[in-house]
Amino acid sequence: MTKPLMINAFDPNAVDGLDAETMQLIERRKKVLGPSYKLFYETPVHAVSAEGVWITDGRGQRYLDVYNNVPSVGHCHPRVVEAVSRQMAVLNTHTRYLNDVVLSYAEKLLGHFPPELSNAMFTCTGSESSDLALRIAKTYTGGIGIVVTENAYHGITEQIARMSPSLGSGVPLWPHVRTVPAPDAYRLGHENVAETFATSIKEAFEDLSRHGFKPAAFVADMIFSSDGIFADPAGFLKPALDAVHAAGALFIADEVQPGFGRTGPMWGFARHGIVPDLVLMGKPMGNGLPIGGVVARPEVLGEFATTARYFNTFGGNPVCCAAAHATLCVIEDEGLAENSVKVGNYLQQGLRELTTGLAAAGDIRGAGLFVGLDFVKDPETKEPDGDLGLFVVNALRDRNILISASGIEGNVLKIRPPLPFSTEHADIFLEAFQDVIRSTEFRRNAAA
Repeated sequence: MTKPLMINAFDPNAVDGLDAETMQLIERRKKVLGPSYKLFYETPVHAVSAEGVWITDGRGQRYLDVYNNVPSVGHCHPRVVEAVSRQMAVLNTHTRYLNDVVLSYAEKLLGHFPPELSNAMFTCTGSESSDLALRIAKTYTGGIGIVVTENAYHGITEQIARMSPSLGSGVPLWPHVRTVPAPDAYRLGHENVAETFATSIKEAFEDLSRHGFKPAAFVADMIFSSDGIFADPAGFLKPALDAVHAAGALFIADEVQPGFGRTGPMWGFARHGIVPDLVLMGKPMGNGLPIGGVVARPEVLGEFATTARYFNTFGGNPVCCAAAHATLCVIEDEGLAENSVKVGNYLQQGLRELTTGLAAAGDIRGAGLFVGLDFVKDPETKEPDGDLGLFVVNALRDRNILISASGIEGNVLKIRPPLPFSTEHADIFLEAFQDVIRSTEFRRNAAA
């Protein structure tokens, strides 16, 4: 069977059983958007409205959102809506004018970073942030060699897509990119993962140098979202940081998914007691509005700023900065980072209780409201079971629970709800999950 280009993708050739309205929408979408746009789930969801952690479809059915991190403080949060509406009625222009809204947000944002990271540059997307950070790293180091993890995703510009191996073999990696295995403590052992990961990075940079590519950067999502969600043991990235710097490269922390309090601390890198050289951010910072950013050590940014022209017409425009400022205020005022820890621990405990004795549930891991459940074919070999993972994703969708999967095989449930997710919402998810794993269909798939 040909591996799909996207995990949990709808198969446009498998339309039996879909209702007429869904079929009509799919046909309209195909006609005007073309074949590149992908849909989730065996039965796509027709989303028409959302609020908090709920999405409503065209028939008025509500779905619990246990997946979407972009509306980080909840869908249509009234404070963000009000801030955007107010600023849109006043001013929205490019970034070559002085503007207090932009500066106030930058000051507030940098207040959540270590003092070493004191400069912010704004973009429109996480992809632009990745692209900008690579330009800065190449200028600072004089190199072009890049190391990423083997199923990483960092964006969609050509430069970044070709260092995002999760996009598949149809998007070949640059000759100056090397991949390393993800820091899978479940399979490597917690006691080995730090040294093994750092050694693989060291060897990857040595191989780049051997082939004439001077090292520039190591780029990693700070919870390794696409690789399968690897958060522990806390602190395991310190040897990796040392290996990157020993190679003369910069350490770029991708915080698009784990950042803004999702893992407990404001940033994923903080769990490891490290300070990266550059930090990437994306749309969750504005609760879904098109804003991203790069936060940098000023000494790293200096040469780039004096030798390369950077201008982004709407990167950090007043409306998007108003949204981002409101989002950050909500995270602070509603204690959402603390909520991530409380509810995330509750979720993990609930999953452990429900899967006790279930051989197919190999590992439950994560940090805060970023949890993974690793399905395996055999608990001894720990061979990933992607088919079972995707069965559970779609079985939950049929029970009005929206979730997805990660890992090369799609074997890891990706539990990543908006930050206001509560223990009451967790109970709804856990009840549906229990129903799935007790079903005849689950037992049949687990035994296959």
